[in-house]
Amino acid sequence: MEYTQLGRTGLEVGRLVLGTMNFGPQTDEADSHAIMDAALDAGINFFDTANVYGWGENKGRTESIIGSWFAKGGDRRDKVVLATKVYGNMAPDDSPVWPNHHRLSALNIRRAVDASLKRLQTDHIDVYQFHHIDRNTPFEEIWQAVDVLVQQGKILYVGSSNFPGYKIAQANEIAARRHGTIGLVSEQCLYNLAERRAEMEVIPAAQDYGLGVIPWSPLHGGLLGGVIKKEVQGGRRASGRSADALGNTSVRAQIQAYEDLLDKHGLQPGEVALAWLLTRPGVTGPIVGPRTTEQLQSALRAVELQLSDELLAGLDEIFPGPGPSPEAFAW
Repeated sequence: MEYTQLGRTGLEVGRLVLGTMNFGPQTDEADSHAIMDAALDAGINFFDTANVYGWGENKGRTESIIGSWFAKGGDRRDKVVLATKVYGNMAPDDSPVWPNHHRLSALNIRRAVDASLKRLQTDHIDVYQFHHIDRNTPFEEIWQAVDVLVQQGKILYVGSSNFPGYKIAQANEIAARRHGTIGLVSEQCLYNLAERRAEMEVIPAAQDYGLGVIPWSPLHGGLLGGVIKKEVQGGRRASGRSADALGNTSVRAQIQAYEDLLDKHGLQPGEVALAWLLTRPGVTGPIVGPRTTEQLQSALRAVELQLSDELLAGLDEIFPGPGPSPEAFAW
């Protein structure tokens, strides 16, 4: 495993981030534990989760699965850089949300941290991430809550997720005015070959303020994982967002061109999609969310993959980015 610093911090993390969203809803506890053991054995030290993972009636289930894995001992917790998130409400999907039980008020942040620590069976969270912007809570209040939690030793760093560029700037400008407050150190955003809008403002803002970029959905819901080839070979058919996207003839043609290009180079689509992200400026590492240990092994191969200039140019031709900002939207 290769390692890098998380943004401007001294924190050293692997260039693949283990996403745990499937733990509980799609992968049972025993298999989830096996995946985490395999990830640690491979040198992956950065694990990402969220308080709402488990979804529906089982929100918090994913954190509990990670907590039971930590409880097995063997230096598991000491070896892991643990990241979780706060914002969404923890009530079942069909239940009303009680006031102050979601978003980023100081009250909810305090409540959510304590609940996550209990489920995770740990005394601190290494990177506590805001899962979404809160349009109703000023950053002065948010940073005051963070200051208290840092002083208490409950969290060490703070990151954002799904923030627009201007909110990254606003958050860190306000943090800078609060002496001794480091502000956001990472941004977790939707970013992959097929979805490059983050290059317009989010990634430039993250780079300017020293945030590590952690892309989620690196295979764009499976669309970049060889979905057409799998269909032809009688394997798993596209579903959900991938199936909807392939219903668009221009998107299908684009994905076919992508798969044809990689066939020419003798490469696997999913591994190339991950390896491409590792070449992008500002990217710390993409989040991979394996349902099985076999899927984890495929993701690990991407770290060793070297993409030629010819292949990178071909990928840009198929999936052109928006170009530099502000020119991309100014003219």
